[in-house]
Amino acid sequence: MNHEWMAPAMFIALIVFLLTGLPVAFSLAALGLASGMIAIEFGFFPAQFMANLPYRVFGILSNELLLSIPFFTLMGAILERSGLAANLLHGFARLCGGLPGGLAYAVILVGAILGAITGTVAASVIAIGVIALPIMLRHGYSPRLATGVVAASGTITQVIPPSLVLIVLADQLGKSVGDMYLGAIGPSIAQVLIFLGFVLAMSIIRPQSMPPLPKEERLSNGWTLWKDIVFAIVPSLVLIFMVLGTIFMGLATPTEAGAMGVVGALLLAFIHGGFNLHMLWEGMVSTMRITVMVIFILIGATVFTLVFQGVDGGKWIEHLFMAVGADDPVSFLIVVNLLIFGLAFFLDFFEIAFIVIPLLAPIAKDMGIDLIWFGILICVNMQTSFMHPPFGFALFYLRGIAPPSIKSSDIYLGAIPWLGLQLLLVGILIFYPELVTGLLDKPITQDVQGIEIKLDDTESAQPAKPAPSEDPADYFKRK
Repeated sequence: MNHEWMAPAMFIALIVFLLTGLPVAFSLAALGLASGMIAIEFGFFPAQFMANLPYRVFGILSNELLLSIPFFTLMGAILERSGLAANLLHGFARLCGGLPGGLAYAVILVGAILGAITGTVAASVIAIGVIALPIMLRHGYSPRLATGVVAASGTITQVIPPSLVLIVLADQLGKSVGDMYLGAIGPSIAQVLIFLGFVLAMSIIRPQSMPPLPKEERLSNGWTLWKDIVFAIVPSLVLIFMVLGTIFMGLATPTEAGAMGVVGALLLAFIHGGFNLHMLWEGMVSTMRITVMVIFILIGATVFTLVFQGVDGGKWIEHLFMAVGADDPVSFLIVVNLLIFGLAFFLDFFEIAFIVIPLLAPIAKDMGIDLIWFGILICVNMQTSFMHPPFGFALFYLRGIAPPSIKSSDIYLGAIPWLGLQLLLVGILIFYPELVTGLLDKPITQDVQGIEIKLDDTESAQPAKPAPSEDPADYFKRK
């Protein structure tokens, strides 16, 4: 029997399993093992091929890079409960509150800062939403605008280092986490500026939907205002340097930087008076759940991809892209991003990273696409998985903390403009890759054929050859 039917059959079965709502990790593992037994039975590959599986699973469990995931998750969980977000929001609200849309500006800026020190979307969305949403609604902000800006500002965390998504993508692409973080700086800044620009445009077009704060609610004492801002921001900047600065400077690995980040988060919790054993226990339980979920999904995806590659699934996907005309880098990237945008309706970012990226990365590499650029592009696109109505996790988090007066339809409709802004950044990155690659080290591409060696004026450009009767040793001594 021809083995060419096996790869598409596995792919279709995977979609069916995911649509049924069964646990992804166990569905992947069961589908992979069942497909492996079928492939052995029909002789598509020998039984010894499955002996690679224990080595791959052991490689996952012994991967020190993945140890950074629980560290960054715990850091975010501690900061979520420490009161840092409240201090940041109050400070920026006082600074920007006099402008139309000032609270929206404050939410975006605080979302960016929290993204740089938490690394998790849930921590950012919940921390910002609990504090900012009631204030915005109380001062007359449109419910759709208020919920949209809170959800979008929380999802910035996915792109801003030390994002967990960037760690996972670096591992799946075989690239340095430091390079992934460095490449994400440009897109992170661009995303924040796009969001701020949208708020500015809306404040001009519809100022009634985002009125400024009353003067009496803003501090009149400028020194007190700046003191509050400094007290909120400086510790955050110190923590950002502890985590990202040490990675960029080569002083620490991501795992070591994550460990320092946890220590820094505990110190910040002490400073802001938010530390207690109950808070620490809740953070540890949340970290345990996320870490176990990630590891089990990764093991299940490894089982599936091993068998899928064993039946030439990589070649089948490559031929599939060629069949739809995606045989050049730009077309390939457009089709890939449309695919991931569609998958994001049903899968979260971990599942996309572990299932889809190992299948697409070899094709991207063969096309000469920079894998750092490819990874950042996919990461920006996967932001949308948190904002998709009706299954976006950021929308679920927001629904859980929003007051009953906020309709679910307002949350979903409010997310749509911000979803479009995220896709705008995807298009920008496809056609302007320098936004990612500009900060990365450029390889030396000197053409050795064009190198010209000039001799001293005392020597001839063409050295004399030894005389036929001259001993070669004497010639080299003379030269």
